Amino acid sequence: MTFDALRAVPLAILFDLDGTLADTAPDLVAAVNALQRANRLDPTPYKALRPFASAGARGLIGAAFGVKPEDAVFETLKNAFLSNYENAIAVKSHLFEGVTTMLAELESQGIQWGIVTNKAARFTDVLIPKIGLQHAGCVISGDTTPHAKPHPAPLLEAAARLNVHPSQCWYVGDDLRDIQAGHAAGMPTIAAAWGYCGTSAPGDWAADVVLHKPLDLLAQIAKK
Repeated sequence: MTFDALRAVPLAILFDLDGTLADTAPDLVAAVNALQRANRLDPTPYKALRPFASAGARGLIGAAFGVKPEDAVFETLKNAFLSNYENAIAVKSHLFEGVTTMLAELESQGIQWGIVTNKAARFTDVLIPKIGLQHAGCVISGDTTPHAKPHPAPLLEAAARLNVHPSQCWYVGDDLRDIQAGHAAGMPTIAAAWGYCGTSAPGDWAADVVLHKPLDLLAQIAKK
C-alpha cells in the first residue's frame, strides 16, 4: 500500500489507545516503578521507560527488570504490575493535546471513529470513560478477538462493528505492530509519531504517512 491509499476521505478512522489517543505512560511507568521499589530496586527513570509504554507489561517489565515472557519470574512480575496499574489506572493519564478537537471534528464531518488496542478489556473498559473517550463508535480490546495486533483480526472486527469496509478505514497507531496490523487488514495506515514509538523510527515502518501531532490528521483529511 502506498500514500495513494489515502486519496479518499475515510468513512471511519480507527485509533490505537496508549500512545496514540491517550498519554497513559505516567500511570504505566508508575506501576512498574512501584514494583521495582517493592523488589528493593531503584526505579528506572520515566524517560527511559516511556518508549516501552505501548508494549504494555511485556515491554515495561523487560525494560525495567531485564526479564522476558519466557523467564520463570515473568508471570509473577506481570501480575503484580497489572495489579498496581489497575489500582491507579487514571491518576495522570490524559488525552494528547488536540485529540478532543480532532475527534469532535471527525464527528462533525460524519466520519466514524473507534479504538483498537492490545490493552485487555479489564483495563480498557475502566480507563476509557475516565479520560473522555466513551463516545467511540467501537472499542476493541486485546482480548476481544482470539488474536491481538499485529494480527488483523481486531481491526477487521472494528470495521465490521462500524459497518465499514476495511479499505475505507484508516488506522492510526504509534507502534510498528499497529502499522503491520493495518497492512494485514487492508487499511491505509498512519504512524503517530507523537506517541511512544518503541525503539524504532516511525519513518521505517512503511506506514502510508507519518504525522507528528493529532491535529495533523484533520489537515490530511482536508487535502482530499
